[in-house]
Amino acid sequence: MSSSPVSASLPAQPYGRPPLRTVQVLGGAAGVGSSAHVRSLTTGLAARGVRVTVCAPVEAEGEYDFTGAGAQFSPDAVGALRAACAAADVVHAHGVRAGLRAALALRGRRVPLVVSWHGDGPAAAGALGRLSRMLERHVARAAAVVLGASSDQVDLARLRGARDARLAPVAAVAAVPAGRADADPGKARAELGAVARPLLIAVGSLVPHRGYSVLLDAAREWRTLEPLPLLVIAGEGPLRAELSRRIEAEGLPVRLLGRRRDAAQLLAAADVAVLPSRWEERALLAQEALRVGVPLVATAVGGVPELVGEGAVLVPPGDAGALASAVSGLLADPDRRAELAAAGRAQAGTWPSEDDTVAQVLSVYDELTERGRR
Repeated sequence: MSSSPVSASLPAQPYGRPPLRTVQVLGGAAGVGSSAHVRSLTTGLAARGVRVTVCAPVEAEGEYDFTGAGAQFSPDAVGALRAACAAADVVHAHGVRAGLRAALALRGRRVPLVVSWHGDGPAAAGALGRLSRMLERHVARAAAVVLGASSDQVDLARLRGARDARLAPVAAVAAVPAGRADADPGKARAELGAVARPLLIAVGSLVPHRGYSVLLDAAREWRTLEPLPLLVIAGEGPLRAELSRRIEAEGLPVRLLGRRRDAAQLLAAADVAVLPSRWEERALLAQEALRVGVPLVATAVGGVPELVGEGAVLVPPGDAGALASAVSGLLADPDRRAELAAAGRAQAGTWPSEDDTVAQVLSVYDELTERGRR
C-alpha cells in the first residue's frame, strides 16, 4: 500500500507537550476504503509524532500492515478496545458500527470521540432499518465530531442529532500512477480474452447495493453490439452464485473474476468503467477511473455526483436501459471517451491529497484536546 509523504506544512507537536495519543477503530465488517484510509491516516499521523493505536480485525492488520505504517496494533476484542481507549487522548472510529463499539468502550470516560461516516449507506426498510437509524442516532450523539466524506453524509449525521458534523472528503490512496503512459494494457486484456473486443470493468464486493443485477440486465442488451464487449467484475461476495447462474443461463458476455489484487491494473486496461450502485459515497472505483483516465459510467447516487463532477456519465440508479445506452454510446464514440478521460483527470486534480486529509484530521484532534484542556 503506497502513501504520500506528509507535508512539512503540518503543525508540529507543541514544545514540551507529550505526544498526542489516538486510537483508530475499525469495525468487524470494515471495507477496503475504510481500511486503506486508516492505513494512510496512520502513516501521516505517525510521521508527525502522533502515537497511533489501530484496533481492527486481525485479518485487516495482515492485509494493511498498520504496524508497518507506524501504529501499535490491537485486536478489536472488547477488552483490548477498552484498554486502548482508556489511554487515548482522542478516539477515531471509522463507520457507524465501529463508532458504536468505540462509544461503548468510552462509556464513563471523558475522551473525545470522532466518527467518520464513510462507507455507511442509507438505512434499510422495516425493522432492520429502524435498528440502523437507532444506532446512527446513538453514535451521532455520542461523537464530539462527525466527519462526513460527502455532503449527504454530513446532512445525515445532522439529521441523526450530531452536535458537530463537518465535511471531510477522504483521499483515496493511488493504486496506480496518474495517467496510463507506463501501463501495459495488452497483457491484462490478453489474459481476460479482450484483445479484439471492448473491455468493460466493474470493481466491488458482490452485495446487493452494488447494483450488479441491473448491470447484468444492461449486459443482456450489449449482446447485440459488434464486436461484443466483455464485462469483467472484480470482487467477491454473497451474490456470486446468483450472478453466476444468471450469466450462464442467459449467455451473458460477463466474467466474475473474484477478488483481484491487480484490479487497479485491470481498470487501467479497460475501455469503460461501470459503477451501477444503488448507493455510494466516494467510490474507490470512481476515483481510480478518473485518476487514470478511464471513462466512467456511474449511477447518480449518494456522493457520486459531487465526487465526479463533469468527469463521468451519470445515469439514474436501477435503470438498466439508461446504463446500457450510456455504455454503448461511449464505445461508439472514441472522441467522447477521450473528452471524458481528460475531464476525469482534471476533476481528480481537485480532490484532497492524503496530506490534506491528515492535516484536516489532525486539526480536529488538536481542537478537541485543546478544548479538553480548557
